[in-house]
Amino acid sequence: MFSSIQEYCDLAVKEFDSIPQERKVILSEITAYLQSKKDKNEAINLMYVCTHNSRRSHFGQVWAAVAAHYYGIDKVHTFSGGTEATAFNPNAIEALRKVGFLISHDGETTNPHYQVLYARNKLTTCFSKRYDDESNPENDFVAIMTCGDAETNCPFIPGVKLRIATTYKDPKAFDGTILQDFKYSERCLQIAIEVLYTFSELK
Repeated sequence: MFSSIQEYCDLAVKEFDSIPQERKVILSEITAYLQSKKDKNEAINLMYVCTHNSRRSHFGQVWAAVAAHYYGIDKVHTFSGGTEATAFNPNAIEALRKVGFLISHDGETTNPHYQVLYARNKLTTCFSKRYDDESNPENDFVAIMTCGDAETNCPFIPGVKLRIATTYKDPKAFDGTILQDFKYSERCLQIAIEVLYTFSELK
């Protein structure tokens, strides 16, 4: 893992006590599912869902991949989706770059595919898409709803084994303000802390 991301994770782990107990109860449901798959040596598929699949859901996808690597959990595959496709938001991308991720894209202008590298030869591919896009799993996966709109507007997701809401405030509200960079970094860190906590509880 790149040293800057390793250090970021090491600091995030020290913030587990900042997670409210009611949030830990919700996160423990995800951990229980992960544990059951790990115990059976089966693949773990996690899909983070938010309306536009542009900010919070991508943070979730990226940090879940990092958490699996950080804790040495094999067979973890991370995805994201939304109720509509837009594009991976530049402010979210910049927040990840500040952490130390190496991010490149395929040159498309409307909805680029981004390669988000967190260690040598370790990456996840991010682009905006619907939750039922062909690149996402069709069955046997966890749907983690990262925004209230997606939780409300996705009454049914086919093939899901566990659906759970871990909603986060949208940093989009601060786009174009002096708080923009701070709020994106704040949300990035919050999601990192909670995802790392979820994986830390695995035996």
